[in-house]
Amino acid sequence: QQANSSTANGYELDVIAAIVIGGASMSGGVGTIQGTVFGVILIGLINNGLNLLSVPGTWHPIVKGLIIIAAVAFNNYADK
Repeated sequence: QQANSSTANGYELDVIAAIVIGGASMSGGVGTIQGTVFGVILIGLINNGLNLLSVPGTWHPIVKGLIIIAAVAFNNYADK
């Protein structure tokens, strides 16, 4: 068995979204494993929902980007 170095190409936005949704601060700080697992599950549900709703693939990164912006805004609001 071999591993390909380009296996996870294209998942960068999903990883960032999952971590931010999980509660890790973009300005530094700590996150939790439980929060990250929650973020991964939520991103998986969002991906599946977008596919089930037949949303074109070009809109998937836009939706995920909006989710990241909302999570960062909520995190900044909650810190104050």
